[in-house]
Amino acid sequence: MNTNTIEVDAKGKTVGRVASYTASLLRGKHETTYTPHRKPETKVVVKNVDELLISRKKIEQKTYTAYSGYPGGFKKRTVGHMLKKPEGKKIILRKAIYRMLPSNRLRSLMMKNLTIVN
Repeated sequence: MNTNTIEVDAKGKTVGRVASYTASLLRGKHETTYTPHRKPETKVVVKNVDELLISRKKIEQKTYTAYSGYPGGFKKRTVGHMLKKPEGKKIILRKAIYRMLPSNRLRSLMMKNLTIVN
């Protein structure tokens, strides 16, 4: 199989639309030889992530949660908190794409084919 690279431009688009399109490409659903159990060879590069659109409502209300398994280990972060970080939009997009992929052994292999640049 030949590996091909697809570039996705995120300028002026919302996080969900870019994430769902990218997740579909990472799975290999655009290929005629798609089979769910095979690792796709498609590499995806997402550009202009700094110009993603995020609505005011999402910034205030959307939260990401994580639990470490220990007492007091429940963390809750809003999108606004994530955007304060230098690479906040990259983190948000990566999480969205990660959660749109199937939770099986191939998910980590598919995520290795993802590159996010500003």
